[in-house]
Amino acid sequence: MIKVFGHKSPDTDSTGSPIIWAWYLTEVKGTPAKPMLLGEPNTEAAFMLKRWGLAKPEIMQDVAPGETCVIVDTNNPAELPASINEANVVQIIDHHMLAGGLKTKAPIDITVRPLACTATILIDLMGADAAKMPDAIKCAALSCILSDTLEFRSPTTTAHDREVAERLAAELGIAIPDYAAELFAAKSDVSAFSDAELLRMDSKEYEVAGKQLRVSVLETTAPKLLLDRKASLMAAMPAVAKEDGADQVLLFIVDILREEATLLVPNDLVKQIAEASFGCKVAGDSVVLPGIMSRKKQIIPALKL
Repeated sequence: MIKVFGHKSPDTDSTGSPIIWAWYLTEVKGTPAKPMLLGEPNTEAAFMLKRWGLAKPEIMQDVAPGETCVIVDTNNPAELPASINEANVVQIIDHHMLAGGLKTKAPIDITVRPLACTATILIDLMGADAAKMPDAIKCAALSCILSDTLEFRSPTTTAHDREVAERLAAELGIAIPDYAAELFAAKSDVSAFSDAELLRMDSKEYEVAGKQLRVSVLETTAPKLLLDRKASLMAAMPAVAKEDGADQVLLFIVDILREEATLLVPNDLVKQIAEASFGCKVAGDSVVLPGIMSRKKQIIPALKL
């Protein structure tokens, strides 16, 4: 049985893509596969599962030596199980920059394409077999694309991502603006989460000038709900950073509708990073960054100290 999984802190793409690819491997290729998660799905991903009647994949803590795996939506060992280099990874399908560090037992099938969403790549790889996807699997794919592109607002969006999403929506009889509003409302409902959980909900590890950073992004259509918690979020950062082996947490609150990000600035280190990276002047405990929406394309590549 092949285990298919994405990254830790699973968002909609890292929840939906394992489901999509495990379906394809099992039902089309005749190779039994099982979707897995490396943590609890975020609120938007959980909404997708419930909305379309998809079973939540089992959560796994690690992989066993020699266990056969397919990795989707990441190639970064820091976002994968601790023993990933002991497993038998047979395929990687991703849309992020190459991180390095993964080791395999033999040559494998790797697909990394500059698209906004892993699900778009999966559909391309299926070719004509994509037409065989049940509606629930198609809905998962549409959800992934709308989530990763922020309904085509993200600068990572390509014409091909949009084309695939619009084709899926037409086949399903779904109005994209209406469904995207449902997705983003679910993404924005964070009332049940602690400050520490929010700081880890959608985060990546990254090093800048010798500083280990946890770069966290919260995408929302209701930024006030998060900004009202600004003081407690910043107060929680030192403990989260220490527990996770980081020097600092950077939290970007992305306003989907206004197409801008607010970076919380708890100390001089973050102020220095903000001013060096984004050419802004920080005067208080936060700074608004117009047009900044994508960690992958606009935040991570810009970070410097």
